[in-house]
Amino acid sequence: MLGIEWLRPAAFLGSILFALIGVLVFWLCFVIVDKITPVDMWREIVEKQNLALGVVVAAMCLGISLIVAAAIHGG
Repeated sequence: MLGIEWLRPAAFLGSILFALIGVLVFWLCFVIVDKITPVDMWREIVEKQNLALGVVVAAMCLGISLIVAAAIHGG
């Protein structure tokens, strides 16, 4: 059960730091994948309403998020 110890400044700031690092790593991975794909993902998903690519990008986002979370958590 969670106690009050997670509210300590060191634990709280550590959590914020890990969250920011996780978001930064996720964003960097997404930009790299976007650059190496042969299509403009934004135009395909938003303008052309390509649902299949949207599902693939969503799965990719979940996968990258799980990898970043496991790396931060140590699992």
